[in-house]
Amino acid sequence: MEFSLTEEETLIRETARKLAADRIAPLAQRLDEGEGRPEFLANLRLLAENGFMALNVGADYGGTEAGTVAFALSVEEIGRACASTGVTVSVTNMVCEVIQAVGSKEQREAYLPKLADGTYPAGGFCLTEAGAGSDPSSMRTRAERDGNHYVLNGSKLYITSAEYAGVFVVWAVTDPDAPKGKGISCFLVERETEGLIVGKAEKKMGQHGSVTNEVHFENCRVPATAMMGAENDGFRIAVGELAGGRIGIASLALGISRAAMDAAKAYVKERKQFGKAIADMQGIQWMIADRETELEAARLLILQAAYLKDQGRPFAREASMAKLFASEAAQRATYTALQLHGGAGFLQDLPLERYARDARITTIYEGTSEVQRLIIAREVMKAI
Repeated sequence: MEFSLTEEETLIRETARKLAADRIAPLAQRLDEGEGRPEFLANLRLLAENGFMALNVGADYGGTEAGTVAFALSVEEIGRACASTGVTVSVTNMVCEVIQAVGSKEQREAYLPKLADGTYPAGGFCLTEAGAGSDPSSMRTRAERDGNHYVLNGSKLYITSAEYAGVFVVWAVTDPDAPKGKGISCFLVERETEGLIVGKAEKKMGQHGSVTNEVHFENCRVPATAMMGAENDGFRIAVGELAGGRIGIASLALGISRAAMDAAKAYVKERKQFGKAIADMQGIQWMIADRETELEAARLLILQAAYLKDQGRPFAREASMAKLFASEAAQRATYTALQLHGGAGFLQDLPLERYARDARITTIYEGTSEVQRLIIAREVMKAI
């Protein structure tokens, strides 16, 4: 098998790594402390100008056409520097991909260039509701036809980048009498649409630089042309796009893990106890060996899922495997790195506690670890 990257993928990874080191990493701690929003938005614009907000979008719409492998490598490098920036890039790319996949030519022309060039700092993915998280088919947000328009009413929960997203992909029930999951449609709603109300920012355990809000729709009127794809076919669209999004979150988890382990490896070579560097102690070496082995396995799972997606082959099982393994490995890696720092790792002077907090959510959003296991088992059993 060929495991080497293409010249383009290597160049994109190196560009992401340089931008992350020069512009993104220096801001990460301030974002965690609730500061630096203008600089954060400037960094998002810079990433867009360098092609990172539409990595798998066609050049006709301002995209990079780099593919999913390049997307995974980029999110890893950006997430390694700042998880908040990494998740913003991941979700915005997911919004771009759903518009490209099922949007009309007019919709693609209207929104993809603005997401690709940074006119819109981010895109919003409005699926989750208070009673419809792991089971999005139970959503209650309604879209009722009124002449040449639809009127949306309901609320979405935990929406990444809602405060500065330029456009939202929104799922709503259009046929309440249809079987569960069959009467849902997908809409594009612009940020300034009357009746779209962004709620307060949630106070979160980690990833403080990435705002997360409720989004309310109160008699929010959109033209019928705002619907993407066929009426009542929205749930199928959501399931398909979530699989791609899981590659992004797996890559983000890997990036956070690598940042934590890089810090740990540097620290144990300098820290001396009992007259020698603790890196020379077998117990420490075994801790590092276990974590590094897991992270390498996570990387291969991610690249396998990304490769299959680029080839147009089924990848849902592999994406769930990558997301499950990488996010769970991130919990172990960040806590191992913190442990290797001893008491210093518990202090906010070092970024270890931030890495641990930032990594925690990766086992939850874009489908919990428990949901990933259900998907994997279902796909495995289907093959028998």
